[in-house]
Amino acid sequence: MKLLNITFILFFILGLSQLHGQVIIGKPTLGFTQACASESFNEYQVTFSFSPDTALLVSNQFFIELSDPTGDFTNPTTVYSSAEGEITSSPATITFAFPETVSGEAYKVRVKSTAPIASSTPSVAFAAYYKIQDTPFSINNLIPTGIFCAGGSYLLTIDNPGNDDNDSPLQYPSLNFNWYKLVSATTSVIVHTGLTYEVTEAGTYYAETNYGTCTSNSYSNRVVISESASGNDSEITSSRGNPYCASDGETILSAISANSYQWYKDGELIENATNQTYNTNISGFYTVNIDLGGCSTTASIDLDTMTFTSSLNVEDEFSLSNGESVTVNISTDADAPMFQWILNDVIISGETTSSLVVNQAGDYQAVITQTNGCETSNTLTFSVTEPFPDVENIPNVISPNNDGVNDTWVIPKKYVSGSNTVVVIMSSRGEVVLQTNNYLNNWPQETMDLTSINSVYYYIIKPENNQTKKGSITVLK
Repeated sequence: MKLLNITFILFFILGLSQLHGQVIIGKPTLGFTQACASESFNEYQVTFSFSPDTALLVSNQFFIELSDPTGDFTNPTTVYSSAEGEITSSPATITFAFPETVSGEAYKVRVKSTAPIASSTPSVAFAAYYKIQDTPFSINNLIPTGIFCAGGSYLLTIDNPGNDDNDSPLQYPSLNFNWYKLVSATTSVIVHTGLTYEVTEAGTYYAETNYGTCTSNSYSNRVVISESASGNDSEITSSRGNPYCASDGETILSAISANSYQWYKDGELIENATNQTYNTNISGFYTVNIDLGGCSTTASIDLDTMTFTSSLNVEDEFSLSNGESVTVNISTDADAPMFQWILNDVIISGETTSSLVVNQAGDYQAVITQTNGCETSNTLTFSVTEPFPDVENIPNVISPNNDGVNDTWVIPKKYVSGSNTVVVIMSSRGEVVLQTNNYLNNWPQETMDLTSINSVYYYIIKPENNQTKKGSITVLK
């Protein structure tokens, strides 16, 4: 009898010990119905209960584990770990974040403890996606149309690489895509899943990043695809829009995907322009002949680069005698133009109108800036020279010492620029130091390294009438 009582007491004590060392964790309750996480939002809550509170040891930790997309916990992902002894009372609510790899409709979570070891049953299933790319993107190079020959197809692709103008989802290899076809003005159906779609039926198509039941802004432009036996007119798109400001750089003109291309501007063939795209910053009417394989088509765009034209009322080069002046006028179709005049690379102070009174020699620039809309500038140039002196004889002595007197070899006007006379000057060793048919009375232009006090050079002057002149030139040191 005593032995039976002792045995009963031992079992009672053992039962109490086991009861104190166990904890029951209830099925976790989700604070959400689906998880559509992104860089801007990724905080979700789970609430769970456990009993008894006294069963937890001070070293206990709670973990939140995430299943695979089908709800399987064979290789779970830990999405939350509490500190030792952090959670001591029930119920408890935990906030956690989803990893960027989640993508599926049937995830589950469960709660586990370490001291004592216990695990809850899995939660209800839920959809979870991390929207790593959540902005609009482009397909078909933003070209709104496409054509395929009867019995053929047209390949729609997502544009890549990503840049400031196009946040391409192809930058993220884990993503997949749904392709849609419009069936009415407000409804569409999924026709394909993948990176590209080969269209075999006419219609309007677009793509969306596959975030399941989560809504997102990761969708493409719409493209109208038609079938053609003889070829319909297609469209050319401009990467910078149309019109656009040419001062921003070149725009990329793009045609639909095809076998081969030939580009034209204003009806004239552009040599070697045989790619799908053509870069330009010049206004004009551009067309492209497109070979689709079994048929062909054309595309066109009237490109406006918002440029303007300007002109001067004088020649590019003219001369003025002492005391003479001329008023140079600018004609321009620039919108709200501003003007600046420059002489020999120095801005002429106070001259900001469309005209300038010119009374001295030099190299001039007229800068016209369009200030309304597209801000861009044009620069026109002209040169003013002093008329050549009409000396009577060909001199045979010069003294290039920069004293302003007899510094260059000045010959009669009938032999200088504009007369088409060939002038040749040779050293005493027979080396040609100057040969021109546009002599400007300016030899020597630079300081000469003379080897003797009086160096001798020889000249030959050949006018158009073939009455050649020959002689010597003594250069005084």
